[in-house]
This record gives sequence, C-alpha cells and structure tokens, in this order.
Amino acid sequence: MNDEDVSRQIHQMVRFIQQEAEEKATEISASAEEEFNIEKLQLVEAEKKKIRQEYERKERQVEIRKKIEYSMQLNASRIKVLQAQDDIVTSMKEVAAKELLNVSHHHLVEDILHVGHHEYRNLLKDLIVQSLLRLKEPSVLLRCRKRDVHMVEHVLEAAAEEYAVKAGVVPPEIIVDHDVYLPPAPKHHNTHAPYCSGGVVLASRDGKIVCENTLDARLDVVFRKKLPEIRKQLFGKVAV
Repeated sequence: MNDEDVSRQIHQMVRFIQQEAEEKATEISASAEEEFNIEKLQLVEAEKKKIRQEYERKERQVEIRKKIEYSMQLNASRIKVLQAQDDIVTSMKEVAAKELLNVSHHHLVEDILHVGHHEYRNLLKDLIVQSLLRLKEPSVLLRCRKRDVHMVEHVLEAAAEEYAVKAGVVPPEIIVDHDVYLPPAPKHHNTHAPYCSGGVVLASRDGKIVCENTLDARLDVVFRKKLPEIRKQLFGKVAV
C-alpha cells in the first residue's frame, strides 16, 4: 500500500468520524430541543394553571363581596321598612293618647256634675272598682291627678259599695293621697316631662301591691295586646 492509498483511507476515516460526530451532534441537539420544548410547555401550563387559580380565587371573592353587599342592602331595606312601620304604629298610639285627653278633660269642681263629663266620672268609678278587685285589700291608698280629686271623691263611696257587692266583702277603706298626686296632663311645650292623661293608681297600705289603672297604662296594655292585629290590619303579610 502506497502513500496515496494510505492518505485516501485516512481521509475516508476522517469523513466517517466527522459524519458520526455531526449525526451525534444533530441527535443531541434534537434531544435537547425536545427536552427544552417539554420543559417550556410544562412551565407554560404551570403558569396558566396558576393564573386560572388566581382568577378563580378573585372571582370567588367578587361573588362573596356581591352577596355580602346584597345582604347588607337587603337588611338595610328591611330595617327601613320596619322603622317606617314602627313610625306609623307609634303615630297611631300618639293620636290615641291625645284622644284620651278628651276623655278626661274637665274644669275642676264646677264641671263635676256636668252632663258632658258623666262618662269620665263613671270611668273613674269603674277603674277604682277594677283596681279594688285586683288588690283585694281591706284598706288601700288611692292617687289621682290633682284636678281629678273632687271627681274621684264624688264616686268613691259608690265604687267601694260596688266592689263590696261583687267581692262579697265589707266596703274597703279608701284613702285619697292629698300629698302626692299623679302628674298632670301632657303639655305640648314639655313633652319629656312626666304626665298622666287620667285614671287612678291604687296600692295596698304597705305599698307592696300596686295597681296602675291610669288611662295611659290601659292604652299601653291594649296596644301591646292588639299590636299583632294592628300590624296585620295596617301592613298585611308584608315580606321584610
């Protein structure tokens, strides 16, 4: 084998090695590209998933916030409706309270026997009898407004006799308190002062048992008792 043959073989071997190296390099490059693409895809999917989760979290927060705001608005509306209903009921009670003043209005001694005040006089008697029936005491202390004293004293004996007949006992001792009176009728210029629209308060002599039978107390009792019926008549089944 001459030098030319040797040179040709060496040249062929070099080309073969280069070709193998190029093929290997291409294979490595392709593998690296594939791995890179896979890793890139995984990273992209991971970021997409993170973004979706964040979006879903924010969307849930928005929904929760909307529900809270709706609930607050609904409660505020309910409170406004209830407040408006309460205002109407309160105004009705105030009107009724003003009407009570017409029941008990009189002009002291000169009007005691006036025909126009016959109803209030009888009402005072009935209130006294009712209070005596509740107390069932042989001796009681009676308080009334100062302007009602003479009218109360006018019906006192009849009230004691009526109670005695109904209870089957002797007429009780009824002492009118001339030291402490019930407050006067309400005045428009001082609505916060204590007031009494009429009626009486009876108590046992030791003060342990008290029967408040004023017109204002009776109005409170009737209003509390009739409040559900009043609301139903005024508002029906209003959904609030």
